[in-house]
Amino acid sequence: MDATAWPALARELRTRDQLAFDYLFCLTCVDWKTHLTMVYHLTSTRHRHHLVVKSRLDREAPSIRTVCDIWRTAEFHEREVFEMFGVQFAEHPDLRKLILPDDWQGYPLRKDYEDPVNMIKL
Repeated sequence: MDATAWPALARELRTRDQLAFDYLFCLTCVDWKTHLTMVYHLTSTRHRHHLVVKSRLDREAPSIRTVCDIWRTAEFHEREVFEMFGVQFAEHPDLRKLILPDDWQGYPLRKDYEDPVNMIKL
């Protein structure tokens, strides 16, 4: 799915009565070396069905609109993805690091990240 189509689809998934995906229980990112993929896991507590939505992002400038105004649980998940993968979430109300110090350089969960202490290369 194209990242620009995600906000409208997300709102439709949440508000359409036949769908009613009212719970975002996981949001993460995958680094494929050539691009990043955002992965959203949704559940409808009313209809008892599940859905996974994926959106491909440009690796050099990954950006997608926040969905924390649609699912409140996205706020912390998006901050974690921002911190670990460098994805910018447009219109996020508080996009800052959760775990790492403010002066941390790089994105530890990207495959090209070089850790000078552990020296792990993927």
